[in-house]
Amino acid sequence: QVQLAESGGGLVQAGGSLRLSCAVSGRSFSTYIMGWFRQAPGKERAFVAAISWSGGDTDYADSVNGRFTISRDSAKNTMYLQMNSLEPEDTAVYYCAAATTDFYYSGYARSKESYDYWGQGTQVTVSG
Repeated sequence: QVQLAESGGGLVQAGGSLRLSCAVSGRSFSTYIMGWFRQAPGKERAFVAAISWSGGDTDYADSVNGRFTISRDSAKNTMYLQMNSLEPEDTAVYYCAAATTDFYYSGYARSKESYDYWGQGTQVTVSG
């Protein structure tokens, strides 16, 4: 069983920055995709960003492209989401997720149905 744990959420003023972390523990996988999703009140859980564990491929939702950066540190078994120029519309619970795959393509990485493991979520609140 893979365990995922998000951290780094909090309250920030519009225009500010936060860095979310997702620590991976438990059984290791040789190949997998990791992603960030978010769920705002009354909304569906939505794709934010994804990365192949190799780091060779990334995808971003249009709403965050240019403001957020996904990365990973394989030595630390940790994924990050650097969130800059935050807007009130970014307010949501942010979840990290992992999918066991032997491939990467955008459509698969963007779909929440692709992911096998999920963290507990961390709240991000952006005040206007």
